[in-house]
Amino acid sequence: MISCSITGFGFARLRFPGRSFLFFVMLTTLMMPAWVVIVPHFMMFNAIGWLDTFLPIIVPSFFGNAFYIFLFRQYFLGIPKELEDAARVDGCSTFRIFWQIFLPMSLPVVATVAIFAFFYYWNDLLYPLVYFRSQQNFPVSLGMRMFQTANFNVIHYPRMMAAALMSLIPCVLLFSVAQRLFIQGVVITGVEK
Repeated sequence: MISCSITGFGFARLRFPGRSFLFFVMLTTLMMPAWVVIVPHFMMFNAIGWLDTFLPIIVPSFFGNAFYIFLFRQYFLGIPKELEDAARVDGCSTFRIFWQIFLPMSLPVVATVAIFAFFYYWNDLLYPLVYFRSQQNFPVSLGMRMFQTANFNVIHYPRMMAAALMSLIPCVLLFSVAQRLFIQGVVITGVEK
């Protein structure tokens, strides 16, 4: 959230040479499938000894996601320039403008990105399957897959449905808490000005 919002603010409000080119390069990463980089990532994390730890899942998320940066940028472009100008007249620095004006105004997009990120990491099956070896590190999605394929002869549908319901509860709770801000963010980003 922090890196995506700061980067989105930089692309939306700061003027620097090569900004359009860097934004284009960032957007092209959206078109690259995850399967293209998974082998180099595996080799890199293996070389530094991070396999079978949570670090290969946690650390790359600190560097931002192109889709979330795009959402923040688009939202920040919709905030009137006059607010930023008034803050500069009052003596605010660029970071203070971001922290005290733009970020509090962007609660709908923060809620939207939080929900998307939580759902992505909660349901991620590919990366934990590649990076984790021991079962105690398996997330819910991989545990559900192992539960489904544990016994090939007999599939216990009632147990699978109970496990699916238990894994769905955090997602439903998060969405019910952030629903109003999420819907507001979707409505605001879909309105032409």
